[in-house]
Amino acid sequence: MKDEIRLTWLGHSCFKIEKGGFTVVIDPMQDGSVPGVRPVREKADLVLCSHGHGDHNAAQLIDVSAAKANTVFAVRTFQCPHDDADGSKRGMNTIHVLDDGTLRIAHMGDVGCIPAQETVDALKGVDVLLMPVGGHYTLEPDDAAALTAMIAPRVVIPMHYRTETMGFDVIATPDRFLSHRDDVVYYDGPVFTLTDETQPQTAVLQYR
Repeated sequence: MKDEIRLTWLGHSCFKIEKGGFTVVIDPMQDGSVPGVRPVREKADLVLCSHGHGDHNAAQLIDVSAAKANTVFAVRTFQCPHDDADGSKRGMNTIHVLDDGTLRIAHMGDVGCIPAQETVDALKGVDVLLMPVGGHYTLEPDDAAALTAMIAPRVVIPMHYRTETMGFDVIATPDRFLSHRDDVVYYDGPVFTLTDETQPQTAVLQYR
C-alpha cells in the first residue's frame, strides 16, 4: 500500500495531519483570535505549537484524551526568530518537521526571517512546506517566495494570509507570493493528500 498523508487546513496556520489513524494538529488558534476563522475543535494524538501567540497556541482546545502512545511521525524542531531583529520584537518561532520515514512535512510557523543556513539545509527537499505568505507578522511575500526557492520542496502550501472572508487586515492576500510560482494548483476544499506519487506544485487550499 502506498504511503499516504492527509493534510486538512483548519484556517490561518492551523493544519490537521493524519496518517494511519494517527492525528497531529499544528498551531490551533484561540477562539476569536483570527477574523473569519471558526473555533477549532478537533481530536488528536499530538498537538504542536510554533510559539505562544493566541493565533497559534490553543493546544488546550484540542482533545487528546484518547491519544495514542505510539506516533507514526518523528518530529524534529528548529528555532528561528519570529521577526527580523533576532526575536527582540516578537520572540522566537519553532519550525516543526514531521517525518514518517518516507515523507517529510515542514510547518514553518511564524517564520520572520530567513533562518540560519544549517536550518535551510536541513529543510531542503521536504515533501510539503507549509509556508506563511501574508507578511507583516512573518516574512514578506517576496521573502517567503525566496525562502521557498531555497528549500525547494516538492509541494508548497501557502498559509497565514488574508482572504475576503478570513484573516488579519494587515496581512496580504497570497497573490504576491503566488506571482513567484509557476506551478499553482487551486483546490476546491481544505484537504490535500500527499503520496510518493504527488506531483510538484503550489497547492492553494480553500478554507471552509
